[in-house]
Amino acid sequence: MSAVPTPPAKNRWSWRSQAFRALVYQVLAVGVIALIVWFLAHNTATNMRQRGIQSGFGFLLGTAGFDIGESLFAFDSGESYLQAYLVGVTNTLRVAILGIVLTTLLGTLLGIGRFSRNALVRGLCRIYVEIFRNIPLLLQLLMWYLFFTEVLPDATEAWTLGPLFLSKGGLNFPIPVWASGHVWAAWGLLAGVCAGWLWRGRARRRFEETGQPQSMFWAPLAWVFIGAFVGWLLGGAPTEINAPMKGEFAIENGGALTPEFLALLVGLTIYTAAFVAEVVRGGIQSVSLGQAEAASALGLSQGQSMRLVMLPQALRMIIPPMTNQYLNLTKNSSLAVAIGYPDVVSIANTAINQTGRAVECIALIMLVYLSTSLLTSLLMNWYNARAAIKER
Repeated sequence: MSAVPTPPAKNRWSWRSQAFRALVYQVLAVGVIALIVWFLAHNTATNMRQRGIQSGFGFLLGTAGFDIGESLFAFDSGESYLQAYLVGVTNTLRVAILGIVLTTLLGTLLGIGRFSRNALVRGLCRIYVEIFRNIPLLLQLLMWYLFFTEVLPDATEAWTLGPLFLSKGGLNFPIPVWASGHVWAAWGLLAGVCAGWLWRGRARRRFEETGQPQSMFWAPLAWVFIGAFVGWLLGGAPTEINAPMKGEFAIENGGALTPEFLALLVGLTIYTAAFVAEVVRGGIQSVSLGQAEAASALGLSQGQSMRLVMLPQALRMIIPPMTNQYLNLTKNSSLAVAIGYPDVVSIANTAINQTGRAVECIALIMLVYLSTSLLTSLLMNWYNARAAIKER
């Protein structure tokens, strides 16, 4: 019997190869996009040169010449435009990160509240969603800004809640006096986070092996606090506090959040939470009703059924649209310019008025929001991959 001849090897670089054709099409697409970008950049540079408009990013090293009312680190008018942009970026990130955390908590509670057996709770959650998601965000920001600057009393008559003071000057609160012990506490906090993460992994494996549940939230949280407390003790246990107090004209000492920051944070949180609530409600409704009935048959309460059965299964439906809401919140923070909060857009507008470098300043704004959006998407996609059901 003669051997069957071996079929000839396929030529990977032949036009008949689907992989080769796909590679050629991708290279052509990238080339066309690069050509369009080059044409737009070249045309813009030519037009600016013909009109005598200077271009380039060298202005970032020049003196800014303006002060910034709110920043996480010291800044004065003698600093460069680059440092002013960094202040704007940190201000934007501060609002975005806090807003995402608060929006997640409030929106999740509202979404779960839509399934409450209490008709009053269900009704209030629904009214909240219908009101705040149908009022434009800009109007809500202006409303909250007027509340913090016009409705609240003066500093001499500030509302007091324990060590907190709320007035037209913002929210004043006590802060610890910085000492080396706080560095130790930060390292202890980091160690506690690592210990809590290891505990969760061990508890999950033990549950899969034995079926015996262990705390997946309170125990890891306890590790975090224990780590921070031990670090604080090792650092000398500093206890000195810089507490605010009423002065003759204003609240003195302590830390402070400006009315502009509070108005922006509250407005973004309340507005976006209405959309997050609908995302959570839709995710929970996507879980089969039989799951809730089975949990009830096992003797689980409604809260346990929601926490242990419904929400974990709904999570894979919640994460993708939740990512969109996080991106919307970050980009909507650009409306801060309307209420005077010095975010990156506000600082860029000032730089444009002083230098005339509109193209460069707008490009920097685009770069900031593009980077933050891509980073948020990357983190949420990673979390989505971890939460997804693993099929064999």
